[in-house]
Amino acid sequence: MQAAPGRSAGPAHQTVTSPSAPKPFGKRLAGVVTMLGSGLSNQTGAAIGSLAFPVLGPIGVVAVRQYVAAIVLVAVGRPRLRTFTKEQWWPVLLLALVFGTMNLSLYSAIDRIGLGLAVTLEFLGPLSIALAASRRRVDACCALIAAAGVVTLMRPQPSTDYLGMGLGLLAAVCWASYILLNRTVGRRIPGVQGSAAASGFSALMFLPVGIVLVVEHPPTAGAAAYALAAGVLSSAVPYLADLVTLRRVPAQTFGLFMSVNPVLAAVVGWIVLGQSLGWTEWAAISAIVAANTLSILTTRT
Repeated sequence: MQAAPGRSAGPAHQTVTSPSAPKPFGKRLAGVVTMLGSGLSNQTGAAIGSLAFPVLGPIGVVAVRQYVAAIVLVAVGRPRLRTFTKEQWWPVLLLALVFGTMNLSLYSAIDRIGLGLAVTLEFLGPLSIALAASRRRVDACCALIAAAGVVTLMRPQPSTDYLGMGLGLLAAVCWASYILLNRTVGRRIPGVQGSAAASGFSALMFLPVGIVLVVEHPPTAGAAAYALAAGVLSSAVPYLADLVTLRRVPAQTFGLFMSVNPVLAAVVGWIVLGQSLGWTEWAAISAIVAANTLSILTTRT
């Protein structure tokens, strides 16, 4: 599985051993703890950012988040833009567009249907990429389980917000596109320069939004603080945590913990925002998480 939204794929990790290096178990345990903290940070940041929606709206919060992500990624990646060729530029610009659209659709979905359901629908993006690349029967079963979860979430009800559901699915499509584009960028541009450049251009696209908000609807100090916290907790912290995690745990373990994000989102939404879910929603979330978990556990590495 790929990194969560707001993050970007880091450089391939290398295992370095030395006499003073921690034992494998200790390294793996540290990686697991880091992954758990990263997931909680990501979802808590989204929850805190939603507190600024009444003042800034989802687009204003996303703009601030994009600024923070750009600052972190550009500082780490230090892209050499003058050396980029035409073949390198087009996937970078597409990645920038997808990056911004993904976060905007996700936060707009959170505003309408809540954190847990929005993140669960968005998670269908990487899950679909993983299942589509397989021809195993077990993955066909996983796809059916996930589909059953989606049908349950989107079943017709008087209170069903289909626009919010649609925005969550748009975020899923964007995340899937983000994964594919990141692979292309990673093959054509060394290190994280491509991802850093894409993040920077995505932030530039949201610059007019920030100017309009400041001029026409000056944000309160509280709303600005919430949006900034969302940027730090959902972009900066998870990205840096992933750089540490990928050096300590196998990719399979990383994927398993990524699959827990919908559950973390539902729990954080309940605790921080008071967004409770019924047993049918919990069953649907569990089905989608179980489909991903089963697919990963049965994959031969």
